[in-house]
Amino acid sequence: MAATLPNVVVLFADDLGYADVAYHGSPDMVTPHIDSIARNGVQFSAGYVTAPVCGPSRAGLRTGIYQNRFGAEDNPGPYKVREDVKIGIPSEMRTMSERMKELGYATGMVGKSHTGNGADFHPNGSGYDEFFGFINGASNYRTDTQWGKKINQPTNPILRQRERVEETEYLTDAFGREAVSFIDRHHEEPFFLYVPFNAIHGPMQGTDHDLAMFRNIKDAKRRLAVAMNFNLDQNVGRILTALRKHGLEENTLVVFLSDNGGKPHGNGSLNTPLRGNKGELWDGGIRVPFCMQWPSRVKGGQKLNFPVISMDILPSVVAAAGGEVEAGVDGLNLVPLLTGAAAFPPDRYLYWRFNRRWAIRDAEWKLIGDKGWKQPQLFHISEDIGESRDLYAERPQVAERLQASYDSWSAGLMPKLWGWDKTMPVHDPEMGGE
Repeated sequence: MAATLPNVVVLFADDLGYADVAYHGSPDMVTPHIDSIARNGVQFSAGYVTAPVCGPSRAGLRTGIYQNRFGAEDNPGPYKVREDVKIGIPSEMRTMSERMKELGYATGMVGKSHTGNGADFHPNGSGYDEFFGFINGASNYRTDTQWGKKINQPTNPILRQRERVEETEYLTDAFGREAVSFIDRHHEEPFFLYVPFNAIHGPMQGTDHDLAMFRNIKDAKRRLAVAMNFNLDQNVGRILTALRKHGLEENTLVVFLSDNGGKPHGNGSLNTPLRGNKGELWDGGIRVPFCMQWPSRVKGGQKLNFPVISMDILPSVVAAAGGEVEAGVDGLNLVPLLTGAAAFPPDRYLYWRFNRRWAIRDAEWKLIGDKGWKQPQLFHISEDIGESRDLYAERPQVAERLQASYDSWSAGLMPKLWGWDKTMPVHDPEMGGE
């Protein structure tokens, strides 16, 4: 039985914009390996994440539940909060890795954690047999002195399991190396591998080789983004090659997505044609490159416009592994929908709450609000992907329906338990104090 279980690989990019993959029409990004996943499987053109910043987006992915339900609405610290609050995914939440481990899978994580601070929230304590990476929101990629710091900055070291290591390879390459090593060592048993790359999140540091490849790009920030993303794609390719080497590709479910939208003014990423950026609930902050392949089960060449969200990954991979999830999981099992065994539900709603902002969408419409606005704005998002024409006054019944659904959902949430504000001395809460 174990031999028939699919392997699962979840590849998670960082701050990669909607327009930052060639299969979405990027004129300068070179992403053949990411594109191959989209080509060999399913492109989710309306693929979303649960938050417009790194930490809460990861919490939603790992639990299959809106992170607002357990107070993880903002990035984990460093923040000063109540003494009784531990910043991270609560231990009573069953994560994807814990569920897969219970189903008999070898579990590994390589990359950026960012779902909690301190020993209580270390990946080895939440279902991962093996961990290589870092805990906070950002890390240097290079060790040479021109970048001012080694990778192992004191506040956020690179760890193998719980021990600090001195890594000298370019960090994205190191993560690719470790992911391939995990596959090589576990190819004779079912495995679950989560690879949350930190590329193309800042600090913007490319290899000399990759930067030279794109010297024709005049804008220095965009050149760095393209070079770093090319390196990311090459390491995605290394992982796919490792699967093929062991004859595993046909029966491996591979998912690729970004943790939130791009940050054009920060890392040179692009969200075209979407409105908004990372940190916002316009689609530019939450709609991301999102694709999946599973050659033995899911027909390739599909392009799906139905809205899906990162929470759907957990129930999908658990079901693929022969397990079941309880009714309280918010995500949707996509496997029967992608194989044609079931029809897509006609009335699905997706919700977001991020500090003062909120949003809801269904298959056709999106309502978005802010505590500082006089009224929400309504967009026919299935046709107006750029959220350019506010139809709130013209379609009051649609707005009322969405508002009522959002209000009902929001009433069941808990207040956020931590967060950054302007009085705190940290300018970028993802940098972990750097």
